[in-house]
Amino acid sequence: MKKDNKKIIYVCQTCGYQSRKWLGKCNECNTWGSLVEEMEIKKLSGNAQKKHENKPISIDSVHLEPDDRLKTQIDEFDRVLGGGLVPGSLVLVGGDPGIGKSTLMLQALSGLAKENHKVLYISGEESVRQIKMRSDRLNTSHKNMWIVSETDLTAIYPMIDSVIPDVLVADSIQTLFSPDLTAAPGTISQVREVAMQIMQIAKKRNLPVLIVGHVTKEGAIAGPKLLEHMVDTVLSFEGDRNHVFRILRAVKNRFGSTNEIGVFEMKDAGLEEIKNPSAVFLSDRPENVPGSVVTASMEGTRPILVEVQALASRTVFGNPRRTVLGIDSNRVAVLVAVAEKKAGLNLMQHDIFVNVAGGVKIDEPAVDMGILTAIASSFLDQAVPNHTAVFGEVGLTGEIRPISHLEKRVSETSKMGFQRCLIPFSNLKRMNQKPEIELIGIRDVQQAMLYLFE
Repeated sequence: MKKDNKKIIYVCQTCGYQSRKWLGKCNECNTWGSLVEEMEIKKLSGNAQKKHENKPISIDSVHLEPDDRLKTQIDEFDRVLGGGLVPGSLVLVGGDPGIGKSTLMLQALSGLAKENHKVLYISGEESVRQIKMRSDRLNTSHKNMWIVSETDLTAIYPMIDSVIPDVLVADSIQTLFSPDLTAAPGTISQVREVAMQIMQIAKKRNLPVLIVGHVTKEGAIAGPKLLEHMVDTVLSFEGDRNHVFRILRAVKNRFGSTNEIGVFEMKDAGLEEIKNPSAVFLSDRPENVPGSVVTASMEGTRPILVEVQALASRTVFGNPRRTVLGIDSNRVAVLVAVAEKKAGLNLMQHDIFVNVAGGVKIDEPAVDMGILTAIASSFLDQAVPNHTAVFGEVGLTGEIRPISHLEKRVSETSKMGFQRCLIPFSNLKRMNQKPEIELIGIRDVQQAMLYLFE
């Protein structure tokens, strides 16, 4: 009897770890139930003798055009990319199902098509008819936009040769497969192979490629972290389907900053850019209500004013609850301890709930004073004085430490109609320009409490 040369291996769908036998838990990433049976594929030895035409060249001989980037005509999208699409780049856009990834892709391709760029949209999830119906609803149809419904990677190559697009979109990478592999579409072997071949297409043809990836229930892009290492840019499309706001955030970007965000609002006609996020996030803010404080968070080069809400209520259980949305829960725990020790607030018998209005996530220390003030305002049942914003990092000894980009934060606060800002005292001494609003320098938490809640 002839022995089969194919060998079975078990591959972790989270990190790519391989094992000859099935394991309940991956030895690499400690994920339970993630190993899937696949056939081991061995490359033919003849490929090693293939002649390559690439040769090293001097870096000084590489000529760059000043405006090489392609603009999608969506300013928020272009800002997150670093100014537009770079030719030959591979961009991964990830997000929860139904968050609006395909909608964003169609709108971006429409903007490129209107600038006389030929674009090719490959969908493995929708038929051509479904794509047309969605495009008509979004008003994104254009003669320069070419669409196809295909999942076989080998069938895509002749399409690219015939259309010769300026931009390519693959939606989604989990649905594409290479027939050379016996593994099912969406497994780590297929995702890795398909991503590698698409990357070769992008680099060899100098073609910008956008690939869409789904997100697992743990919040990671479906497939391994390996996929994020292979691409040039990773964009995360965040937001709750129950909220109208969507935030596009750069997780990795070889051609720009990873701190930029783009804010969109989901409407019936698709995604609409939010040019002034601060005005939107503060539009429904209640005034003269305890537990509500406005602070400024830097997102890349742009300051955004956000409302931090807190609720302190007496607990009926032995252990008080600490529920946090949009902020690091460990940071809130530290600020609660500082408020008890340095501001004299007895919070041990109170449940504390903290939320950032609008579904925004903030993680910089400059908003510490805003969080602490919101908690104190709710606990004391006293509203923060109207048209007052609070900035500053809080240390463990209760001191208010200096923050970065203070001038930009104060300028944005002034534009939104606020009359005064509580800022770190050391920042106040270094102010180069005299702003139009009142600035109050505070040295510690106790001083801030005395000023805000006399």
